[in-house]
Amino acid sequence: MNRGFWLYGALIVAIQGLVACGSNPVAENKAHVQETAKVQQYDRLVVAFGDSLYAGYRLAPNEGLAPQLQAALQADGINARVHNAGVSGDTTAAGKTRLAFVLDNLDRKPDLVVLGLGGNDMLRGIKPAETKANMVAMLDELKRREIPVMLTGMIAAPNLGQDYGNAFNAIFPQLAKQYDAPLYPFFLEGVVTDSGLMLPDNIHPNAKGVSRVVEGLSPLVEAALKDNKEAVLEK
Repeated sequence: MNRGFWLYGALIVAIQGLVACGSNPVAENKAHVQETAKVQQYDRLVVAFGDSLYAGYRLAPNEGLAPQLQAALQADGINARVHNAGVSGDTTAAGKTRLAFVLDNLDRKPDLVVLGLGGNDMLRGIKPAETKANMVAMLDELKRREIPVMLTGMIAAPNLGQDYGNAFNAIFPQLAKQYDAPLYPFFLEGVVTDSGLMLPDNIHPNAKGVSRVVEGLSPLVEAALKDNKEAVLEK
């Protein structure tokens, strides 16, 4: 097994990084909502809804997922605003609770929600069935509002056991198929095994690591935005 991934497995159980680094999710949400009102005009709105991997944990304001993804989309000619709805420490249960608040306080209906939660559930040993049920509730809410969604998956640390890993790892492919949603299978693909792309905690990506994530993620986001726009025009 790759030494880097083994290290990830060991540290992700020993360190409560994703769980402990959020202090006031409601305050963070309000700050993100207020931030949205200050930006210039844009054609497409993408909401990045997740935990500290989305929030930009210990990164400069322009180094997190939302600003780097927005820059990548704009560099490819897509006039998009990527709204940072990441909250450090969020579980799927917490995400389910705040999703409606985030959506209701945006200045317009999003063209796409990129949804990535579950890492903190794994850290806390929450049953995969509960994680899946919370994800289903969020996906149902987005479907009810007719908001397209894209999923980013997480992989269970190998030392959590085969049974847990099999159940947890199946959640994201199953839901992507069930809801006909694009899937980026593992958020930290090509990142977690490279110490040069990770913060010292070996759980969160550094700015270069986020850039690597965006390299893999942005083509899927662009394709989803294109498909959704064409679907609207066909109505």
